[in-house]
Amino acid sequence: MIVGDSQIVSPDSIFPSADKSLGVESAVPSSEGNVPSGTLSTPAVRHLAKQYGLNINEIVGTGKDGRVLKEDVLNYAVNKGLCEEQSSSLEENIGQVELPEEKKSLSDMHLYEDKKILLRGYQRAMVKSMSLAAKVPHFHYLEEINCDSLVQLKTRFQNENKDNTIKHTFLPFLIKSLSMALSKYPMLNSSFIEETNEVVLKGSHNIGIAMATAHGLVVPNIKKVQSLSILEITKELVRLHEMASHNRLSTADIEGGTITLSNIGAIGGKFGSPLLNLPEVAIIALGRIQKLPRFDDDENVYSSSIINVTVGADHRVVDGAMVARFCNEWKGLVEKPELLLLHMR
Repeated sequence: MIVGDSQIVSPDSIFPSADKSLGVESAVPSSEGNVPSGTLSTPAVRHLAKQYGLNINEIVGTGKDGRVLKEDVLNYAVNKGLCEEQSSSLEENIGQVELPEEKKSLSDMHLYEDKKILLRGYQRAMVKSMSLAAKVPHFHYLEEINCDSLVQLKTRFQNENKDNTIKHTFLPFLIKSLSMALSKYPMLNSSFIEETNEVVLKGSHNIGIAMATAHGLVVPNIKKVQSLSILEITKELVRLHEMASHNRLSTADIEGGTITLSNIGAIGGKFGSPLLNLPEVAIIALGRIQKLPRFDDDENVYSSSIINVTVGADHRVVDGAMVARFCNEWKGLVEKPELLLLHMR
């Protein structure tokens, strides 16, 4: 978070009587005799000094009336070589007020502290790409697809599978059928050049797959899907996922995408509302496949495997009618996967 022109005000200026209301004790001799003379501090600050083995009476306080603050203890500990240099508490804890000792232990104090995290790598790239995408006029088109036949086909593939390194999933089928639908509607597989108002129809179907990794969100792409078999797509997905998990994707793996699939359903959720991966003009979010009741032509209820797909599109390039026709084409191939054989090369 960036603090603009706002003025950071210390708790002391906000609560002038904090010495009494927040449990701040002076060094007036007490019957317990455990408070050093001439030192103002909170119980939590004294506890912190005690953890470092410091005599709080030796620490010069910079707070009101010479009160010893947490920063004073930490700076003193740094000078003594007892800990590494800490960043300013005003950067990490804006307006934080310490509670009385009986209500807030030292561990609790650290638990509720604000922390700054510097975004790097994939996360920093996502900040840039999503900020640009937010400026583009999107629209979203939601469709549901019956996956009963696809479920049966995937099961047969897996039952016949003799390669232990391969696990058949639904995603390669969806990717291949998507490529075939793009062949009929190439405008969805394009990019937009804003400076010249030109649309580039991409010759290759380089379908990007959004992957959530420990290093952030990354979108590698499978090159020339229109020339690959479902088995080849499956193997390439395994390779890309393995490389992404170990943060070893090459530039070639990431660059050159023409349309993106976000398989959010693999984690959870019925549908999403994705933002474009510019300069692409379309992105598709896949929900999870779930069993839902549906009616047949005779109005009898039956159980069906349904997936929700959401197409996000750049409204500067494509319109709703085109996306609807594209989705109908893709839906037909997924619901009747045997039709894929007609277009296989």
